[in-house]
Amino acid sequence: MARSQRLRGRWAVPAVSGLLIGGSAAIATVSGAGIASNALMLAAAVAAGSPIAVHAVRALGARVIGIDLLVTVASVGAVVIGQYWEAAAVTFLFAVGHALEQATLSRTRSALAELVAVAPDVAVVLRAGGQIEVAAADVAMGETVVVKNGAKVPVDGEVVAGAGAVDQASITGESIPVEKAVGDQVFAGTVSRGGVLQVKATGVGADTTLARIIHRVEEAQDAKARTQRFMDRFSRWYTPGIIVLAVVAGAVTGDIVLALTLLVIGCPGAMVISIPVSIVAGIGRAAKDGILIKGGEHLERAAKITAVTIDKTGTLTRGRPLLTDVVVLDPAADRVAVLRWAALAEAGSEHPLARPVLDAARAEGLPSGQFPEAAESIPGMGITATSDGHRVLVGNVALLSHFGVADVRGSDRVAHDLAAAGHTPMIVAVDGAGVGVLAVADEVRPDAAHMVAELHRAGVRTVVMLTGDALPVALAVGSATGVDEVRAGLLPQDKHDAVRELQRQGHVVAMVGDGVNDAPALAVADLGVAMGAAGSAVALETADIALMADDLRRLPQAIRLARRTVATMRQNIAVALATVALLLLGVLLGGVTMSVGMLVHEVSVLVVILNAMRLLRRLPSTAPGAPATGGRLRPPPDDGGGSGRCRGADPGAVVVPMVAAARALSA
Repeated sequence: MARSQRLRGRWAVPAVSGLLIGGSAAIATVSGAGIASNALMLAAAVAAGSPIAVHAVRALGARVIGIDLLVTVASVGAVVIGQYWEAAAVTFLFAVGHALEQATLSRTRSALAELVAVAPDVAVVLRAGGQIEVAAADVAMGETVVVKNGAKVPVDGEVVAGAGAVDQASITGESIPVEKAVGDQVFAGTVSRGGVLQVKATGVGADTTLARIIHRVEEAQDAKARTQRFMDRFSRWYTPGIIVLAVVAGAVTGDIVLALTLLVIGCPGAMVISIPVSIVAGIGRAAKDGILIKGGEHLERAAKITAVTIDKTGTLTRGRPLLTDVVVLDPAADRVAVLRWAALAEAGSEHPLARPVLDAARAEGLPSGQFPEAAESIPGMGITATSDGHRVLVGNVALLSHFGVADVRGSDRVAHDLAAAGHTPMIVAVDGAGVGVLAVADEVRPDAAHMVAELHRAGVRTVVMLTGDALPVALAVGSATGVDEVRAGLLPQDKHDAVRELQRQGHVVAMVGDGVNDAPALAVADLGVAMGAAGSAVALETADIALMADDLRRLPQAIRLARRTVATMRQNIAVALATVALLLLGVLLGGVTMSVGMLVHEVSVLVVILNAMRLLRRLPSTAPGAPATGGRLRPPPDDGGGSGRCRGADPGAVVVPMVAAARALSA
């Protein structure tokens, strides 16, 4: 109902004006042009021209000379000299163009309307031992809400009971429902597609992720790009210039019709709408795909990106180390025995590498409740533990040397080989003898290599991995993902300097990181990108681009969309300028009338709008398995054959342009 009322209001003025013009034409056809037909034509000009004149006067009050003033002066002048048809045609076509512009902007803002539409209205809350239906805005922080199959999740929160699938497309753009269980996070506005969930509210009302997204998209679509600001400045000079041109032409030729025609022909309608309609459409399309862009300026900058720097841990990798190898050195032991001794010692450790060992032991069915009688962490080396009279050591070669354990079974060589392959080795010794070596590695994201390949296809020339990890570990990840260059052993300031160096080389740099140790690099980069930002209010507020889903493939998608948007903006500007130039030439040379000129103008506006609306169409992505193009991998220099990062090692900063990293690792 409200929408139909808006449509009637938007098209009411051009509809009334059009009917009056039609009536005038009918009378003129039957009885010839006369007082009646001219009166209807004048009424049509007044009906369509009055709102235009009101806007012109308001703009003059703000010291702005705009298009409305040109049309108003031209139509009033046409009436004065008796050109009623010209006055009616100009104002009618301008009113149609304005209504079409408003309708198109509403269409391109559909992403925002869809986000608002998915906001839940009601919630089922557990209160006083029962289920009570309340308004979603009335749910209090910490309350438990029940989400049944087909219902919208009314709050941001954590699942505390139940299991089911949730459609998160409205937040992250994911097309497939995500399975949720106890401990998982859910977002307001998503929809349950199976099962019953009990969710503890951690964000309600305006504090939900959905509310923050709506606020961000509103701001972004209203923010002006650099090109748009330039066009605004250009229009402030262009419009008075057209008025001066019309006055001079009329004074020199004595032809008032020519002067009025120049005023109409000079209206830069398509030029004014060419940029904002493209930006709104581009940002709206991105929002539908789970990509939040802060504004038009950042959209333009994303289109110029030539280098991308990416943090390794938690970005190219999952940030969760996994146990990858168990090498048995003691002939009297087996894999389970080595893992059991290591898990016993690590049960008393708080080191991050203890978790993957304990998880692997639990997966093997080993007892998880056993703890050593005593345990002591040795900084930079590992841990020593005592249990049932046995002393267990888990750590690097330095730990064994510290306790005088002789390397009679080749544990040093095995640890070196594992480190060279990009794993973090941990030697396990029991009662003064090495029994085995464990290796832990951070899991590379399955979509990382595809993302790098897609960045190259999108026109990014250089993809650089920045990490504080040691060179062998970094090389292994670099080889698996296909990045162009690896910079290892970096401190936060080193990452900052790496971005600066790329900028000095002429690159426009985007930095993808977690915003903690990457903060200096994110601050200095031309574009800061936050990934998996659906649950992070800070990322939504600070990042130039926020990828809502934890999906690396959204980054090249965002860059491609930005380049499509900027290309569309340039095409629209070219159409607008060419239209004005050709029409002005046609008026000065003769042959182009006021009404014909305005008709051509409105056609150019329609062309610009339709061109921008192409951005709302989602382009298909390429296959994940396609090979990368554009990578410039080169063999690393001889770094002295470092043994990589055992626990507690200090890698030191190393810069490696990569090519055939697998060959480098085996060298």
